[in-house]
Amino acid sequence: MITLHTIIPATPAQIYAAWLDGKKHAAMTGGKATGSAKVGSKFTAWDGYIWGKNVKLLKDKLIVQAWRTSEFSDDDPDSTLTITLTKIKSGTKLSLKHGGTPKTQEASYRSGWHEHYFDPMQEYFASR
Repeated sequence: MITLHTIIPATPAQIYAAWLDGKKHAAMTGGKATGSAKVGSKFTAWDGYIWGKNVKLLKDKLIVQAWRTSEFSDDDPDSTLTITLTKIKSGTKLSLKHGGTPKTQEASYRSGWHEHYFDPMQEYFASR
């Protein structure tokens, strides 16, 4: 299980919307994305490298997704990504839990969340 936390200079509503809307997600991360804020809807991110579907959504608070990448084998089950958004004085505390990734890829995904999500999100929201 990967468990990470970061502080983003934005409201929970801004992060929730950017995570789930394909155009906003692409602007936030720099990679093409699709998606919507509906349970059961499919999404893609990072030019199709990531895909899955929304499992549970609590507006501006919680995002749970079935998640996989092109590095998963066909036999690997989807992993579960849980994003919790908590309003704090300086913005939003984003808590990420990512379980069920192939063990051989866990270290790569752990660093990837920082490099491909947290760092670009910091820049994206700081410039708004």
